[in-house]
Amino acid sequence: MDEHRHTQEIPSPEMLDALAELYKLFGDRTRLKILYTLFDRERGVGDIAQQLGMTMSAISHQLRLLKQARLVKARREGKMVFYALADDHVRTIFAQGLDHILE
Repeated sequence: MDEHRHTQEIPSPEMLDALAELYKLFGDRTRLKILYTLFDRERGVGDIAQQLGMTMSAISHQLRLLKQARLVKARREGKMVFYALADDHVRTIFAQGLDHILE
């Protein structure tokens, strides 16, 4: 028996579109670097920009996309906004992708 055969129904077109959009966000090197900087702790835009050698404007744009996709979350403290990974699913997706390419 083929172990790769699925007995589940194919998800709805809307679900497949949402999944495709999620994976598109992981298809950008800059966004991957931003996510990676958030693996160990939350950070502000300036901190991320400095670490990656990019402008705050460029980082903010990418963070907005990542936040809309619920891959990162934001916490405001006075005038500062700190970003963190939204949940452990983000770490898992990232780690499993790395594991796959290292096989």
